[in-house]
Amino acid sequence: MNNKSQDYYKYKGITENPIILDFADCKYLGEIHKVLKVKFGLPEYYGENPNALWDLLEGLFDDMGEITAEIRSFNNLEKTLKAATAELLQVLDDVAEETPNFSYKIVS
Repeated sequence: MNNKSQDYYKYKGITENPIILDFADCKYLGEIHKVLKVKFGLPEYYGENPNALWDLLEGLFDDMGEITAEIRSFNNLEKTLKAATAELLQVLDDVAEETPNFSYKIVS
């Protein structure tokens, strides 16, 4: 029998538009995933990898109006972290392609 609380499976909801994804304090990939999890309101079981991100974002924005994500401090990430984040940006590209009302941009 599953003892996990309902909150474990529940999306927390998006509380801002634009969604500000600020990576200024991120030194590790796990910290990038934490920002994504909090800002996109992802459930506790988010697996912190590109496939899991796609699985949870696919269709998330379908019933919302126009929604934008702004990525901040991306250009200040260390080179290796920026490279590791490229797969996550590809997921955002794919989500934007599949969901016309969602877009994102790198602001800084």
